[in-house]
Amino acid sequence: MERVYIGLGSNLADPAEQLRSALNALAQLASSELVRVSSFYSSDSLLPGQPRFTNAVAALNTDLDPLTLLDALQAIELEQGRERHERWGPRTLDLDIILFGDRVIDEPRLKVPHYHLQARAFVLYPLAELAPHLQLADGRTLDQLLSDCPFVGLERL
Repeated sequence: MERVYIGLGSNLADPAEQLRSALNALAQLASSELVRVSSFYSSDSLLPGQPRFTNAVAALNTDLDPLTLLDALQAIELEQGRERHERWGPRTLDLDIILFGDRVIDEPRLKVPHYHLQARAFVLYPLAELAPHLQLADGRTLDQLLSDCPFVGLERL
């Protein structure tokens, strides 16, 4: 099994409940085990005028291959009412593969480590709760990423 970190986010339809429902679905994934979940955080939206997001990171051990896991995550999003209208727009649920073991994945549908990881405080700080001494496949440490990404616009719930 490989350790995968999944970012969760929602800013519509009771965001905290959306995350709890998604975590229940992650716990039911075939060939996978939900290991840990960070605290929930409230964060500003990347686009002005949207409601604040509720975010978390989950650690999952899985035997699924990356694209099969991506398909499963997108199915969970759809089951919870996800509609894709605009990039970074409001959503009931967003599930992103942040890291997949030590893999670097560059597929049309999937980039891992997740693009812009280094600039997303709402991912880095919850990830640090789960894996404070994490080192990425390119040699960067989570401490290095955190030092360049201040805890701004975040509130631990």
